[in-house]
Amino acid sequence: MSTDQQPPFSSEQGTGMLPRAQLLAENLQTVLRRIDSLAHSPNSVRLVAVSKLKPATDILAIHERTGHTHFGENYSQELLEKAASLPTAINWHFIGALQTNKCKHLAEKVPNLWAVESVDTAKKADALEKGRAALLSTSPSTPKLRVYVQVNTSGEESKSGCQPTAASALAKHILAECKHLTLQGLMTIGAIARSQESDTPNEDFLTLKRVRDEVAKEVGIHSEELELSMGMSEDFEQAVGLGASNVRYDFSSLSLGCRWEDYRGGVANSHDACRVGTTIFGQRPLKKDAAVRRGEASELTAQTGTPGPS
Repeated sequence: MSTDQQPPFSSEQGTGMLPRAQLLAENLQTVLRRIDSLAHSPNSVRLVAVSKLKPATDILAIHERTGHTHFGENYSQELLEKAASLPTAINWHFIGALQTNKCKHLAEKVPNLWAVESVDTAKKADALEKGRAALLSTSPSTPKLRVYVQVNTSGEESKSGCQPTAASALAKHILAECKHLTLQGLMTIGAIARSQESDTPNEDFLTLKRVRDEVAKEVGIHSEELELSMGMSEDFEQAVGLGASNVRYDFSSLSLGCRWEDYRGGVANSHDACRVGTTIFGQRPLKKDAAVRRGEASELTAQTGTPGPS
């Protein structure tokens, strides 16, 4: 079924056991509790709920039920559409591979774009700088755009990111040349096999910590001033234990109907089963079917009373 053909959102949709909005909220809270139990201090880890290809109405349900504000998107056009239809209190993270020619538009058109986590070249940083500078020239109260330097710590060709040896130069460039950006920290997508198949800490996470310390020394700040964004659905527990301050959790990667207790008890022990608890957003549609529904923006504006950013 295409997105245009889906019935209007209802909080009663879902498993048949709980209203959908309640299920989404409870699953989010389960993950947050697990993170807090592992974190070095309470509320020290930011959870970015990865909502790519999911309905804007699901995001609204979680936001209204829990007050959660940090959501991550992989595609620039999808983020632009969702930001235009959802409350401006939402803090958007762009976490996908961003083309240089899309950077300026994204930074300029989404005032509540909280961070871009995938900056791996000076050209991308410069384009984001131009976009945020243009926005601030007409809307001075808009905050600077936070950016993370993405580092390819695993050496995999399929992964984006600058080489560890290039991170300091890129960080210096952002600090010196991009006055409308804030260097928030470093990000990596480590090799998941290194988290799952070894009793030792994932060396990709350890590499990011080492590179963070090197960057901090090079630019003359304390290491703690630069966040570590690492860990996703399958390996967030280890990342939190190693000091991550920002984790990205893909709630659609899990199997429907599998509870956190099942996971902890060993019932779900394969990639095809529940990885870290209950599905929050449910099964993800194909990208071609996942555009914001026709009329959804006006529907959400009517619900919230506040249009998103233009």
